[in-house]
Amino acid sequence: MKELIMCYLGETALKGLNKSNFEARLMREVRKRTESCGNFKTYKAQSVFYVEPADEFADTDRAFDRVKKIFGFTHISKARIAEKDMDKICKLAPEYCARALAEAKTFKVAARRSDKEFPLGSLEISKEVGHWVLEAYPHLEVDVKKPDVTVMVEIRDKSAYVHTDKVKARGGVPVGTSGRGAIMLSGGIDSPVAAYMMAKRGMDIMSVHFASPPYTSERARGKVITLAEKLTEYTGDMNLFIVPFTEAQEYIRDNGVEDLFTILMRRSMLRITARIAEKYGAQAIVTGESLGQVASQTIGALAITDATVDMPIFRPCIGMDKIEISDIARNIDTFETSILPYEDCCTIFTPSHPKTKPKMSEILAAEEKMDMTKLARLEEKARSEREKIFIKLR
Repeated sequence: MKELIMCYLGETALKGLNKSNFEARLMREVRKRTESCGNFKTYKAQSVFYVEPADEFADTDRAFDRVKKIFGFTHISKARIAEKDMDKICKLAPEYCARALAEAKTFKVAARRSDKEFPLGSLEISKEVGHWVLEAYPHLEVDVKKPDVTVMVEIRDKSAYVHTDKVKARGGVPVGTSGRGAIMLSGGIDSPVAAYMMAKRGMDIMSVHFASPPYTSERARGKVITLAEKLTEYTGDMNLFIVPFTEAQEYIRDNGVEDLFTILMRRSMLRITARIAEKYGAQAIVTGESLGQVASQTIGALAITDATVDMPIFRPCIGMDKIEISDIARNIDTFETSILPYEDCCTIFTPSHPKTKPKMSEILAAEEKMDMTKLARLEEKARSEREKIFIKLR
């Protein structure tokens, strides 16, 4: 008996003429994610990807955890391969599913026959396998609606496969099939979630973080690097750019209008991010902003910040509240890192009474009072001195 991983396609299977491009990208991602887990043979048949150990040293458990986090699959499962022979299938099912069946009270058998030349239909397969399971585990009862365990039998083109319930995967489409975006990674709860959500829609992610030493510490910098490392489990390898923002931020603080400081700062950060994004082939900027969460995230404030760049700005968290965003952060294991109490540049110099309904005329007037040529030089200096860190999936 040989155990492998079966990965079930989601919307990729519905992509029509572009389907082959999506599948090729997904195949490369699976092979890349599993290469450190040993020698595997990866192939596709009938909208299912198979990750099969090529030798006894391949770590199937580790590969399973890696593949589960790849966008493009709705479910995955470990399965045993069997010959398309009912006696062998019936013997294999209670043996391979032994642990789950021994601890269960109820079960059912669900059969799927893709190979229409197989002599038995799905219902007949289910009944026969179910009989063998009941003989091996007489304490069990059949429950076709809400069983504790479902024994799955799939009769496919080359072989039969036996496994228990499928594990829910991440869904979405393969990373890299929807262009590249630059996430403004602040170190808070929201921006890692925004990066995750855009990667789920196929966006290749690069990260831009603004640091303002000595106001922000090395611990804050390390926190952001850790967040980027955690994100690579879903996004794959990424570039992280750490921008030294102190001089530009101090200039805005000393020469801008206090109650408009946050918006003036955000406009400056967007200009720098857009320049970095353009240089490295990103077509959009991504932020973790949620409508109304803070003063700078009102409709008026967001419109004014957007107007400073020509690049599209995506905000996947815009309609979510903090509880919803935090739930996703916990699910992707970034929450505990995000709440570490280290300052980031967005939380320093915060005005005591920020304006919630700014007007573009007020912002332009405030910027006219500043030496925008000097600010542009400081922004260019920050952009050119940014540190590039390549974060690799481990």
